[in-house]
Amino acid sequence: MEAAIQTVVSVFAKSAGRKDNLGEKDFQNLVKKQLGSIMSDTDSSAAVKEMRRGLDENSDGKVSFQEYLTLIGYLANSLSQNKSGSNAAAS
Repeated sequence: MEAAIQTVVSVFAKSAGRKDNLGEKDFQNLVKKQLGSIMSDTDSSAAVKEMRRGLDENSDGKVSFQEYLTLIGYLANSLSQNKSGSNAAAS
């Protein structure tokens, strides 16, 4: 679990560079490179842009670390529900 948390933090930091947030290109690159295997439409600029807008709670056009964690939480919850659903179907 510690390694997973460190990865979440380091991926954000590497993607943001020296900034405290992810701009449009930073976010698109992160989603495409890091989340393509668990999300659909990561190659669609329009879909990624819409996702960024949905995460951008303060409407500054950027994704802060806290806003990024919202995405991570959503994805973790979706994966958990998918696994729970397949475990229930296997029972």
